[in-house]
Amino acid sequence: MVGCNCPVCRSDDPRDKRTRASLLMSYNDHTVLVDTSTDLRKQALRQHIRRIDAVLFSHAHADHVNGIDDLRGFHFIHQEIIPCFAARATLDALQSGFSYIFSEHDGSGYTPLLAPHEISSPLDLFGQTIIPIPLQHGRTMSLGYRIGNFAYLTDCSDIPESSMELLRGLELLVIDGLRWMEHPFHFNITGAIAAARQLEVPRTILTHLTHQIAYSESNKLPVGFEFAFDGMEFDLQL
Repeated sequence: MVGCNCPVCRSDDPRDKRTRASLLMSYNDHTVLVDTSTDLRKQALRQHIRRIDAVLFSHAHADHVNGIDDLRGFHFIHQEIIPCFAARATLDALQSGFSYIFSEHDGSGYTPLLAPHEISSPLDLFGQTIIPIPLQHGRTMSLGYRIGNFAYLTDCSDIPESSMELLRGLELLVIDGLRWMEHPFHFNITGAIAAARQLEVPRTILTHLTHQIAYSESNKLPVGFEFAFDGMEFDLQL
């Protein structure tokens, strides 16, 4: 965290060097990005990402969207407008705050980068079904996403019962687990563990960790739970 001198911020463990939460899925020769985090440029360079074929947005908070301009580099390479998908309220916020991303602005000559699409029901995307999962994020809503037996649920403080039914039968869950202490807008670690156990998920990865959590504290987690770290990869049979 900027200006912080705590043990985690001074840690030599590379797994304690965290950028803002995001996810890249690669399947069927396509790459789908979940959120354009503020650190997208750094993440894309670090992970040698060469192409983005679609973007799924969870919500419009700054740490999940403010890297949107860095999609321009991919457009320069493949010269294609990238489809993006989000809930209506998120699209409205994006199009208001980044209007030049979606249409030419006042004859500027800048090519649109994204084509917006509202998502409120399952979507076929490059041969896989993407299921949007409505989540409570404090007083607002966000979207998680399920693909096959995997789900990614960031920025949530509760999972509505109707959404729980969409999450049955998972093999792997990545879920918001901010810190040990409670927080009004995010699951804490205890809450995330309880939600995963209710879903009977065999493997759960806790993401969106703050600098109040050292990766070494993973030894405090029960069997079947682990902390995420930047650059983490996993393979799934979808």
